[in-house]
Amino acid sequence: MKEISGEQLKQSIAGREELTIVFVHTPLCGTCKLARTMLELVEESFHGLQIVSININEAPWFAQEWKIESVPCLLVFQKGLGVERIYAFRSLPYLHNLLKKYVSYTNSFQ
Repeated sequence: MKEISGEQLKQSIAGREELTIVFVHTPLCGTCKLARTMLELVEESFHGLQIVSININEAPWFAQEWKIESVPCLLVFQKGLGVERIYAFRSLPYLHNLLKKYVSYTNSFQ
């Protein structure tokens, strides 16, 4: 998982990349730390999947623009559009199944 700045995130979304998955967190959030660990394991299970993370304390504009209600939060963007927002990181199988549909969608265009 790669930590990026607010400006890098803006460029990634505006660049309308095929798939952008964003993990929104704060460094002192215990639930965020657990969610990060889960997402890193899921990320490793998919070839070519990259999840980026952003510290919301360093990019408050992002929280306002995308109406982030709480952290941790996972946002899925396809072609620059926000298509899914996840607040409940229930289990590894849940996250794996949730992201699987996006990975197969992206791989069909390569």
